Amino acid sequence: MPDNSKLLAEIQRLHKIMQDLRNPETGCPWDVEQSFETIAPYTIEEAYEVSEAIYSGDRAKIADELGDLLLQVVFHAQIAAEEGSFDLADVARAISDKMIRRHPHVFGDESRDSAAEQTIAWEDIKAQERAASQSDDKPASVLDDVAVTLPAIVRAAKLQKRAARVGFDWPDLKSVIEKMHEETGELLEAMAEEPDNHDRLQDEVGDILFVASNIARKTGVEPESALLACNRKFEKRFRYIEQALSAQGRSADEASLDEMEALWQEAKTAR
Repeated sequence: MPDNSKLLAEIQRLHKIMQDLRNPETGCPWDVEQSFETIAPYTIEEAYEVSEAIYSGDRAKIADELGDLLLQVVFHAQIAAEEGSFDLADVARAISDKMIRRHPHVFGDESRDSAAEQTIAWEDIKAQERAASQSDDKPASVLDDVAVTLPAIVRAAKLQKRAARVGFDWPDLKSVIEKMHEETGELLEAMAEEPDNHDRLQDEVGDILFVASNIARKTGVEPESALLACNRKFEKRFRYIEQALSAQGRSADEASLDEMEALWQEAKTAR
């Protein structure tokens, strides 16, 4: 068995540091003033920075960013402990119980033959948990607990996935792509008929993005990761254009679209 004494000591040290930072008399004024609401944006930011570190492949950076994210967990737990609602031990206990409950093939007598089979079983268990937590005065929905604070395209995919579990889904990828053609046609129609109707244009663009998320789901692609990768690709190629023009003593706003397009094509093949 591994020696967990080092792990326990470091977690306890971090916990004590946060307690000291939150001490109303001797702690840091900024830390003392924080609440769940004010810290939440930092928690989201740190999660994205973990993702960026993973993309970089720098293991030291990943460890550093994971530490920042762990600090957010400890911070929230300390705020809760001070108000008497829960503490860090409760957080750890709850996730441990959940992992055991959702992995009966590891911690129980059930068996799973593949990752795909486990994914289905995982969603079944989550559905049972949602049903058990429903109150009598609130009708249950398969869409319950899909966080509204998720990035919109991620939430779209999760809503679609939930609906698909009860059969509300396109039969195949071809049908979704046909729907995309339909939606782009409706956008062109709206632009021709009401070019100044922002609400209608927003509605049509929203439909296109929703269908794009559905295409990602149907192809097994995580839409947020795909868009992040596309953003990085665009940034890399556009920076190539800027650098190439700079070498000519010009800036991007001094070049024609044809010139920039030619450099874009170069960037696509450049290492």
